[in-house]
Amino acid sequence: MTTDAIVSFRPSADGSTLEAMLLAPELDVDVADELRDSLEKAVAGSPCRQLALDLAEVTFIDSYAMGALVGVRNSAAAAGMTMVLVRPSAPVRQAIEVTGLAEIFGIDPV
Repeated sequence: MTTDAIVSFRPSADGSTLEAMLLAPELDVDVADELRDSLEKAVAGSPCRQLALDLAEVTFIDSYAMGALVGVRNSAAAAGMTMVLVRPSAPVRQAIEVTGLAEIFGIDPV
């Protein structure tokens, strides 16, 4: 397992997925650049085919952080990796649905 200030990473048991758990409960303009940089660095250095970002503990996300996640998704796709958001908390799910990004991130409507 690898951990930086904002994200903890580990490969799945079969090695196909890079599992990322966010350590910051609020994703906003103050942490968005760090989040994007950390995730993009992990994607670039990983042999995995999927990035699974666990958002269960995130209580807030703003538009700047949402944009950072879209940027990471695009970087992952360019590297041949898919990105999925896993277990989004209710406020994060709502923000993703309101912005119309649910389908892009593979989140089924409730």
